[in-house]
Amino acid sequence: MQIPLPTSIRRRLIRPFASGPWRYVRRPELLRRYTLVTPLRSGAETFPAMLDAIRAAKSSIHFEIYILRDDRVGEAFRDALVERARAGVTVRFLYDAVGSISLPDSFLEPLRAAGGRVAIYHPLALWRRKAGARWRLTLNKRDHKKILVVDDRVGFTGGINIGLEYESKDAGGEGWLDWHARVEGPAVFELAVSFRRTWMSATDDVLPEATLPGPALGRNVLGTQVVDNTGLRSRWRMHRAYLYAIAAAQHDISILNAYFIPELNLRRAFRKAVARGVSVRVIVPSDSDVKPVRHASRYLYRQLIAGGVRIYEWPESMMHAKAGIIDGVWSTIGSYNLDHRSLMHNLEVALVCVDGPLAATLQAEFEREIARCQEITTADLDALTRWERFQDWFWYQMRSQL
Repeated sequence: MQIPLPTSIRRRLIRPFASGPWRYVRRPELLRRYTLVTPLRSGAETFPAMLDAIRAAKSSIHFEIYILRDDRVGEAFRDALVERARAGVTVRFLYDAVGSISLPDSFLEPLRAAGGRVAIYHPLALWRRKAGARWRLTLNKRDHKKILVVDDRVGFTGGINIGLEYESKDAGGEGWLDWHARVEGPAVFELAVSFRRTWMSATDDVLPEATLPGPALGRNVLGTQVVDNTGLRSRWRMHRAYLYAIAAAQHDISILNAYFIPELNLRRAFRKAVARGVSVRVIVPSDSDVKPVRHASRYLYRQLIAGGVRIYEWPESMMHAKAGIIDGVWSTIGSYNLDHRSLMHNLEVALVCVDGPLAATLQAEFEREIARCQEITTADLDALTRWERFQDWFWYQMRSQL
C-alpha cells in the first residue's frame, strides 16, 4: 500500500520547480538531464550532419520521415542507408504514404535488396484491414514525424523532410527555411521509443527495447523532453506544453510556424500574454506550399493583430519551421504545427528544452530571420480584395480538413 505524503512535504518537494526555469514546464521531473542539443538550420546544415551520423552507424539505423523525394538528396540518403545495410547494420526505414505519394515503388528496392527493412505508414487505401481490428478509415491519419536514431545514441528531429527543396538556391534547391536539431545523450531514448512505437503500429513487428544512452559530452542543456503524440492519451501533450509556457511568459514569445491556425485557447493565451506586457511575435510563410492553409491562417491575422500579436511573413521561398522560444529559457523544435491537423490527426514529435544558452542561440537566429521579414498590418489586410477575403473565410471554415 502506498502512503500519500503529507501536503506540507509535497509542497516543499514541488516548490523548487515552481520558480526559475522550471516554471515554464508542467512536469519538470520528466525533463532529461545531460543531453546535448545542437540546432541546425535548413538543409545546408542538417543533411551533412545526418549523413555523417548514418555513415558512422555501427549497429542500427532507425529512420522515420514524412516526405522522401526521388531527387539527388533522396538518393544520397538512400545510398548511405544501402551501404550501411550491406555492412551488416540493421536498417529500418519508415515513410508516410501520403507525404511520399510521388515516390516510385522502385526507389527503395536497393535498400530492400541490401537487407534493409522498409515500411509504409498507412498505405494509400481508403480502407485498410489490420489484423485483429475492424475495418477503419485511415486516409486522414498521417505520420508527420521526422526522426533519425543511430545506434540508439545519436538522434535527429525537427521539421525537415528529405528533399531538394531544403537545399539553398545556390546548391540547386528551393531555399526552404526550416529548423532541425541533433541530439545526444539520454533524450535520444525517447526518440528511439517514439520510432519503435510507430514502426510496430505500421508493421506489427516486435522490436527490442531501446537502450538508454549515457551522458553526452559537451555543454549539456539543463533539461530536455521529447514530446510525442503517437498515443491517444498523449494527443494534447504538445498543445498543453505550449499553453503552459505561454501562460508563464514574462517578456517575449517568439514563434516560427509553417501552418499557423491556432485554436481558440491558444489565441486567448496570446492575448493574455500581451495584456501582461509580453511581446508576441510570429513568423509565418508569405507563400505557403499549401495555399488553403495560407488563406485559413490569414483569416485570423486581424483578430491576432488586434490582440497585440505581431505577425511577420517570411518573403523568401517557403518557411517550413515549427519552433518557439519563450523568455530566453524555454524552446521547442519539432514537426508540430499550431493547427488542427497536428492537434487531432497527425503523428508528431518535438523537443522541449529548458536551457538559457540554447534558447539564447535560437533567439539570436530568430532575430536574424525576422529582420528579413515583412510585418503584416491592418492596412495590408484592408487592401485585400473581396475575393481574397472570401477565400480566407472559406478555407478557415474548412480548417479541420486542411
